[in-house]
Amino acid sequence: MNAVAIVPAFNEARSIADVVTGLHRIVSHVLIVDDGSTDQTAACARAAGAEVLMRGTNTGKGSAIRAGLAHVMTRPFTHVLLLDGDMQHRPREASRLLDAAQRTGADLVLGERAFSREEMPAARYHANRIGSRVLSWFVGAPVQDTQCGFRVCRLDALRDLPLRARGYEIETEILVKLRRRGARLASVPITAVYAAERSKLRPVRDTTRTCFLAVYYQFLERI
Repeated sequence: MNAVAIVPAFNEARSIADVVTGLHRIVSHVLIVDDGSTDQTAACARAAGAEVLMRGTNTGKGSAIRAGLAHVMTRPFTHVLLLDGDMQHRPREASRLLDAAQRTGADLVLGERAFSREEMPAARYHANRIGSRVLSWFVGAPVQDTQCGFRVCRLDALRDLPLRARGYEIETEILVKLRRRGARLASVPITAVYAAERSKLRPVRDTTRTCFLAVYYQFLERI
C-alpha cells in the first residue's frame, strides 16, 4: 500500500498545518487542494510539508477533490485518503481506515461517526440520519454514515470513474457509482468532532440535494 492524502481546503489557515503534520506520520504524501482561499491556507500547508495545488477561485469541495485525484492518478499511489482540512476529522485516525483497506481489500473504506443527538448539532444529526438511510437503500448495503468525508479509496477503482460533482455531493457520487460497479465496502468507527466554528455544510439544503442527485447517479447516469 502506498497512500496519498488529498485534503480540499478553503480558508483553513488555522487548522491546516495540524492536519498536514498529523497525516505525515501515516501516509507517504499529502496534497492540499487550496480551493481559492483568501487567507494563508497555502502558505501554512507548504510550511508544514505538504504539496499544494492552487485553484484560483472557490469552485466547491467536489471540484477540488476531482482536481486532486487527477493530479495524483499518474503517480505510483495505490490508495487515496480523503478528509477535510478543518480538524473535524482527526488525522491520527487515518491509520484505522488504511489498515481496514489493507486487511479487507475493500475498494472503499468509510469512516463511520457515532451520531449522538446530545452532542451533534440538531440539523446535522437529522440530515445525516435521514441521508444515510436513503442512500443505504440506493446502494444496497447497510452503510451507517454515507456522507462522511473521511474515507479511503483504491485508486484503480476510481481511475476511469466519471465524477462530476462540484460540492458536498461528491461523497455520495463516489459511493453510488462505485457500488454500481460492484465495489466492495468496509467501514470503521471514527470520532465525530464538532468545532465551535460554523460548518460550511448546510445540512438540510445539501442533504436534500444529495438525495435527489443519488437518484440520478443510481438510475439515470450512464457510467
